[in-house]
This record gives sequence, C-alpha cells and structure tokens, in this order.
Amino acid sequence: MHFKRARVCDVYKRETILQKDHKMGTQKNSDSELIVKYAPETGEVAEEEFDMVVLSVGLEPSERQRRLASRLGIRLDPNGFIWTNSLRPLETSRPGIFIGGTASGPKDIPETVIQASGTAGKASQLLVEVRGTLTLEREFPPEKDVSEQEPRIGVFVCHCGTNIGSVVDVPATAQYAKSLPYVVYAEDNLYTCSQDTQDHIREMIAEYNLNRVVVASCSPRTHEPLFQQTLCEAGLNPHLFEMANIRDQCSWIHMNRPQDATEKARDLVRMAVAKVALVEPLAAASLDVTPSALVIGGGLAGMTAALSLAKQGFEVVLVERQKQLGGTLKDLRSIFAEPNVRAYLQQIKEHVQKHKNIALYTSTEVESVEGFVGNFESTLKTGSKEKMVKYGVIIVATGGNEHKPDEYLFGQDKRVITQLQLEDLLSCTEPLSGVKTLVMIQCVGSREQEHMYCSRVCCSTAVKNALKIKELSPEAEVYILYRDIRTYGFNEEYFQAARDKGVIFVRYEADNKPKVTNKGALKLTVHELLLDRELVLEPDLLVLSSRIDPDSGNEALAQMLKVPMNEDGFLLEAHVKLRPVEFATEGIFVAGLAHSPKSMAETIAQAEAAAAKACTIISKDKYKAEPTIAAVNEDLCDGCGICVPVCEYNALEIADRPGGKEEEKIVQINEAMCKGCGGCVAACPSGAMEQKGFKNEQMLAMIKASLVD
Repeated sequence: MHFKRARVCDVYKRETILQKDHKMGTQKNSDSELIVKYAPETGEVAEEEFDMVVLSVGLEPSERQRRLASRLGIRLDPNGFIWTNSLRPLETSRPGIFIGGTASGPKDIPETVIQASGTAGKASQLLVEVRGTLTLEREFPPEKDVSEQEPRIGVFVCHCGTNIGSVVDVPATAQYAKSLPYVVYAEDNLYTCSQDTQDHIREMIAEYNLNRVVVASCSPRTHEPLFQQTLCEAGLNPHLFEMANIRDQCSWIHMNRPQDATEKARDLVRMAVAKVALVEPLAAASLDVTPSALVIGGGLAGMTAALSLAKQGFEVVLVERQKQLGGTLKDLRSIFAEPNVRAYLQQIKEHVQKHKNIALYTSTEVESVEGFVGNFESTLKTGSKEKMVKYGVIIVATGGNEHKPDEYLFGQDKRVITQLQLEDLLSCTEPLSGVKTLVMIQCVGSREQEHMYCSRVCCSTAVKNALKIKELSPEAEVYILYRDIRTYGFNEEYFQAARDKGVIFVRYEADNKPKVTNKGALKLTVHELLLDRELVLEPDLLVLSSRIDPDSGNEALAQMLKVPMNEDGFLLEAHVKLRPVEFATEGIFVAGLAHSPKSMAETIAQAEAAAAKACTIISKDKYKAEPTIAAVNEDLCDGCGICVPVCEYNALEIADRPGGKEEEKIVQINEAMCKGCGGCVAACPSGAMEQKGFKNEQMLAMIKASLVD
C-alpha cells in the first residue's frame, strides 16, 4: 500500500487563547478520499485530503473496574479511575489496598512498571512481621553432568502469534533446524513462552535426552530467564541455552520481505545452534549480603526511599550534603489539589529523624564507594570527621535544581523572577501589591540546543501559580507565553480553569523568542502567531519557567559508582521499560530528579519502587551473581596488566602466579565485582582473557555459521 500523505492528528490541537477551539472534522468525498478540516496556526479553517488519518485516542476506565471498585469499597475519581492522593499516589481510599498502572489514570509503560514495584513495596511494609513465613524455596532436580556428552540440541521455533508467524515461515525454519549438526529434535510452537509449551519443552528434554536448547523467538532481554528456569526444572544448567531473536531482528524489521526474513531466521537459528554446541555449564557465585542500605540524597525521593526501607525492617544510612533535609521540596509551597506542601515536608522530615532504623547524616559527603552488590562500604565525611559504613545496596536520590537563567534580564532586574521565587512571593502577606500585569514565559532554557529535554512540570507549575494569582487578585492580567503546553493527565482540567478565569495564553516560536527591555518599565515584545503581529506587554512582574538541571555532583558520583549518565547529566537507568529504577551495575538504584524531571507524585512512586527493588536483595542472606563474567587462562596470561586499567569495575588486579617464581605475575579476577562488560577481553594482547558464555571459539563458530551459503 502506498500513502500519498499521512498525519497523526491531535484532536485538541492548541493555538492561542485568542483563537476559538476547533475540533478537526473528518469526512469522505465522492472518491472515498479522507478530507480533514483543521485550524492551523494562522487561524483560518484549512481543508486537506489524506489517504490515512491516525487518531491519538485517550484511555478511559472500564465498567469492570467500576464494579471492582464497588466491591472493594474504594473511591473513584470524577473520571471513573480509582482515586489516589497526590502525595500518596500508590494508595487507594481504603487502607491496605494499593494501586498501580492505568487503573488510577493514563500513564506510560515506565511509570506503570515503577508503580507496580512501588505497590509491592507498600504492601511489604504491612507484612514485615511475617516476612518469609509462607515462603517456599523453589526446588530443582539435581543438575545433570553433561560435560562428557556429545551435544544433543533441541530447537523450538516460535510463531509468537502473528508477530513472527505472519512474516517468517516458521514450520519451514523448524524443519531446516533438523538438518543442523547435533540437532536431534526441532519443532515449531504457537507461543513458546506459554506454560503449556514450557511443560512440553521439559518433556522433550527428557524424551530425547537433550543437553542443550535453542529457542528462536523474541528478545532474550525479556524471555531468556524464563527459558533458563525451564532448563533448571529439567535438570540442566541454565546456561546450556541460546536464544535466537527472530522477532525484533527479523520479522519486525523485514515485514515486507517474508522470503528474505525466512532466510535470515534460518541464519540466526544456524548461528545459535553453532554457539550452543560449544557452551559450558556456568555456576553463579553466591555472595553474602549485608541487610542494610545507603541512600544518597535527603530530598523527597531520598526520604521516601529511606522510610520505605526502614518500615520494612532494614537499617538505612541516609546521607544529605546540605544542612537540612528537603532538597528542591523546600522551595515548593503547593501543587494541584495540595495547597500545603510545607506541612507534608515537615511531616516526612519528622518521620525520618525519629525512625529507629534510619541513621541520618546531614552536611555529609560520600567520599568513596568500594565493594559490590550485597557488600558495599563507604567513607562518609562530615566536616573533618570520617566514618566507615557497610551496607548491601545503594539508592541514588541526589535530586536536581531550578536553573538560574541568563536571559530575559534575570539577575539584572528584580522584577524578573523564576517560578520557585514566585512560590515564595505568593506565600507572603499582600504578595501582589502593585502587580496589575504579570507575564510568564515557558521553556526558559529547555527544548533548545544543549538542553533539548522538557522539564515536565513547568506547564503545571505555571498554570497552578496563575490560578493562585487570579484567586488573590481577580483583576490582575496574567499572560502565559508558551511554545507547547500540557498540564498532562488529570491536571488538564486546571488548564481549562485557567482559561475560564481569564488567563491569556500566547504561543511563540523557538526561533522568535520574546524580547524584554527595562527602560524604566519592563517592556516585553512577542510575535502573536494568530494575529501575525507584534504584541507589546508591560508586565509589573515577569516570571520565568526555568528548566530543571541535574545535580552538579552527578558526574563525580556516577564515576564513583560506575553508573552511566545521559547527555543531559541525569543518571541513566538500565532499561527504560524493563528496569526503570535500576542501574546496569547490580545493587544500585535511582529515584527522583536524579533520574529525570518529574512531579511529586512520580518522585514518590519511583522512590517506593527503588526501595522495593533494593529489598529484593537485602531481604535474602545470599545473592547469586551473574556467572557470565570474565575468566583468565593462566597458561596464556603473562601478568602484563594491560587489562587492569581498562576495567571500569576495578575487578582485576595483578598478583603473584601461584607456584611460580617471585617475579612471575598473573591477573586475578574478583568475580563478585566483574560485570561481564568484556573490556578486558578486547584489551588482552595474549588472548588470555575470555568471557564466560561468549568465549572466542563460541563467537567464531557463530561467525562461521553466518557465512554459510
């Protein structure tokens, strides 16, 4: 199919307040073409012909959810979603019933995953006295020794419904797998990840005496642990397994070329079979765990995470660089539907300071971090005093800061302030004395070169403060100058309320920003797009919605912890959807503004999630480390040490060769600290370093298999 034109339509496209709201209309002409009527920025109604119109429709609660809420006796909001409080985003109106995901309102996948972890943590706080009393340890049959056996490989090729099967000839691919060396069994399955197929795979392992398994389906990122567990249940080492991703790497990206996609699927299966024939059983190192946590940062995220851990019975060391707790929250006065944030801040501070499981250190820096998951230790420095602490996990909640602008005369004229400064002003007696006209400028320092990200909360803050100004002084003229504006989620109703109360919204373009002068009175000029002329305002107060910056100490901390940052200086999670509060480095978690700009509710949910994830480690006596790490071939290693500085995790050191002469050296690996990045393997000039599960012979076998015609 060939489309001449397509457009994603936002039904409620916003222009300025001076323009009437237009909903786009769609109709068909006599030739069955789609005619779309819409209002462009110039103001007139336009009409265009399209072959396709894509509607971005909203989410709404189901009738089934309403019935469930009624049975549970929990409150719904006016939209029919389950009600939550802004400061308790994971709790329903009934104690002991928690909520996560779109049941409480529209949200994206990462936020849904975060809330799911957070609700588990909230439930765990209530169950702390009975933790583990009903736990049944999963028992696996004894692991078979297959080291002396010739490979007997089973291949299972998945249709994945229509995800793979509609493009790739799955039965033919499975039939082809039967012709490959060492393959003694192969079949195709509708859903290989289903419980029925998992049971069937175990049966085939027993029936055909399989000692290695290949699954050709979707991403190992999401499904490899499931299949590895299946091998364990069949008495095989979980690493006698290989996965060929014929969905993401084949059917999805070659959907219009089914014959070529099928050929590529065969290639991927052939490569996986070649590798799995050479894999070896791997054993995970079992590490002791110190059942306590270090939380870095005493803002909203840090305090929330610390309290969550403490309520679950774990000791917490909470470190704050400043004299006082609170972080950015100290400068915030209110949010939508919560007029007194200061009272909440005072309450949570008192809980932190009084909790018996929390050791609080203010005016303190983390000087060093050594060790590995379950066994970290740090030096804390308070003034000239130092203290050593040991703990099992780390939560990073270093927060962020409101950027101090270098434009619009900020810092040069006292009538130009930021939104947080306006918050303080609005809390004073007679805050708007002499202010008849107030202008807010959005996206100051955001969504432009060097800082392309959106700070997420600026629109909501501006609308909230505009409503407060209209409440205090209804006659005041309030203008909000914006590029795009969204008070996302349920806060959209406040945007409409602001319009109804007379707040004037004027859109400007990024390449034609407002201009401000102060020859006596402040004078602001902005090009009004609808009228296509310059609009001149003389504000008594100019408020800048400035971006949120990451904490200035993030870079040094990231280097200390061996965790990544993104290009903007925020700390980067392991996977935005699968592991949104974890770092790739095991045992270290992130929450709050350290991760990205977010609202109070989102910060609280993420802090609860980080604490819940941390508890999955420190609630156990032992932690099994990932076994796919580096290994040294002592026969080839000459102790040159080239690999040592390459290791980002300090897992390598030069030591005396056991049983060798005094001057003979060898590299030793701390298996608990190694993360299997492979840097040392690439650096080793003698080929002595190898990656378990990805040895040279295994990778070369895959390469040779890929070149087979």
